[in-house]
Order: sequence, then C-alpha cells, then structure tokens
Amino acid sequence: MEAWLTAHLHTLMQALALPEFGLSTVFIVAFVSATLLPLGSEPAVFGLIKLNPELFWPAILVATAGNTLGGMLSWWMGLGAHQLVDHYRHSPTHLRALRWLERLGPRACFFAFLPVVGDPLCAVAGWLRMPLPPCTAYMAAGKLLRYVVMTVALLHIWPGKWQ
Repeated sequence: MEAWLTAHLHTLMQALALPEFGLSTVFIVAFVSATLLPLGSEPAVFGLIKLNPELFWPAILVATAGNTLGGMLSWWMGLGAHQLVDHYRHSPTHLRALRWLERLGPRACFFAFLPVVGDPLCAVAGWLRMPLPPCTAYMAAGKLLRYVVMTVALLHIWPGKWQ
C-alpha cells in the first residue's frame, strides 16, 4: 500500500509541476495561504520555478494575484466579523493595534506578506472598513515583493542546495 501511495503521489506531484497545471496549482496554494489557514505558498512557487525556470515571472505574478485575492477575502471576512469582535474593543492590545492601523490606514496592508500577522491584518483592515482598492494595492505590492525576494534568494543565493 505504501509503495502504491508513494508512486501515485510522485506522479501527482510531477503532474502538478507541469507548466499547464503548475500555475493553477500555485494560484490555488497562494490563494488559500492568504486566508487565515496556516499554509505557505513559497515552496509551491519555488518548486515550479526550479522545475520550469522560464516560468519565473508568470509564477511570481500568478502567486501574487492568488495571494492578493486571498487577502481580499480576508478583508471581506473582517468586514463581516465586525460585530463579533465588538466585545474586545476596549482591551489594551486592541486599542494599541487600532491606533497603529488607523495611523497607517490602507498602507498597513503592505505588511500582509508577514507571517502570522499578515493574514489577520487584512481581516482587521476590512473590519475597520478601510477602503478596499488602496488596501488591495498595498497588499499586492507587499506580496509581490515577498515572492520576488524569496524566490530570487532561493534560486541565486543558495543555488547548489536545491539541486
């Protein structure tokens, strides 16, 4: 059973790395990882680019689009969750975070690329009813920067490690 599973998993992984499936896989993984689910999309982006170097920019752009749309979903979830969070409104942590977010405004969404705090940040921006278009632009800029830096670092700074 284990040999059968390993062989089929290997075949599935090879198929998902093909250019015609790889970009859609990267999009889905990037989208899901931008929601509140704990998933990282960088390995999928790196793996596709390592197997298909000519897909560097398409993979980066597809991952950025998927991750940004996932961040927008988090924004909408935050907007809808506004009433559920009202009872935490007066905690010191909430008040500090609220002041910081209100000071930065939609620019705070640039930091949506950060692990742990980035995805909830999008939800909080929606909860605060920050305007979606500038939040989306800042999310996309931060996420694009993250994908470019992470992928270039993995490909060029440590090239031998991933052979």
